[in-house]
Amino acid sequence: MRAATLVEPGRFEVREVPRPEPKPDEALIRIVRTGICGTDMHIFNGHYAADSLPMVPGHEFTGHIAGLGRDVQGLNEGQPVVVDMNIGCGRCYWCRRNEVLNCPEMRQIGITMDGAFADYIAVPARLVIPAPEDTPADVLALTEPLACVVRAARKAQVTFAQSVVVIGAGPIGNLHVQLLRTIGAAPIIVADLSQERVQMALDAGADHGVSDPAQLEQTVLAATDGRGADIVIESVGNPALYRQALKLMRKGGHLAAFGLTGPDESLPVDILQTILEENSIKGSVAGMGPDMHDALTLLTHGRIDTAAFTGADYPLEAIQTAFDSFAARPQDLKTQIVMT
Repeated sequence: MRAATLVEPGRFEVREVPRPEPKPDEALIRIVRTGICGTDMHIFNGHYAADSLPMVPGHEFTGHIAGLGRDVQGLNEGQPVVVDMNIGCGRCYWCRRNEVLNCPEMRQIGITMDGAFADYIAVPARLVIPAPEDTPADVLALTEPLACVVRAARKAQVTFAQSVVVIGAGPIGNLHVQLLRTIGAAPIIVADLSQERVQMALDAGADHGVSDPAQLEQTVLAATDGRGADIVIESVGNPALYRQALKLMRKGGHLAAFGLTGPDESLPVDILQTILEENSIKGSVAGMGPDMHDALTLLTHGRIDTAAFTGADYPLEAIQTAFDSFAARPQDLKTQIVMT
């Protein structure tokens, strides 16, 4: 089969490699589409998971079951599916609480092990989620990124009529806006340096959009009667933006830490202020378990407008071009690699 191996930061090789054989408890998936994630770009640029290279990245994928291990029940060959990328032991304290990323044995498809920029992948059958036959593959491939957003909203305990600032209007920021709108948050303020992406977020349901950093604090205060936002979501991964996020939330507010920073970057927090104002910070990075099921339900019932996320397609052989040009295409909220 074909597999796009990231041999070193910035360089892919599409190789012919053996097709995996599913273990007794695994399913073999013939991959149809795999999305390029911001995490994939961090890996491509050498900022994340460098110790895993060379590796086949890719974790936002959909496909059809092409084979089943002898112990697998409840799945059928030919079914369209999506897959939870987070592989825990399934037995420990953290797995039982659906906090798989803290499992001592945790692995992630496409990050700590070979992923889905390939024709086939073998995965634990318990992580395979059947999808409706009539949902387009380009929509199904959005399940994993939307699951990350679902989990962030769940961790932040977002509810109706809460004011929320979303820092970053890229693909994840846009999904944050759409999910917040569905939940009933108001007002929703989005900030990004790209005027084009700010407008796309406004079209997706944001109430206010800011592309000039100097105007952000004033806009937030004006939209919240001078209090600051109930919740601020940082979805870029910039320490300076995290510091700004703390200033944008109200007393008793909540910072949803979502954007990945470098491993050595830190956020200075005024402990006394945090205590006296009863502020909180909650981290969230990946959807898992019920987050995946909920995301699939939202997509298949049309709760997310996917038009801006579907259309930028590249064949596997052009994966190098797709990654090289990624940053220069702000109008493409999502780029997908097409396998078949």
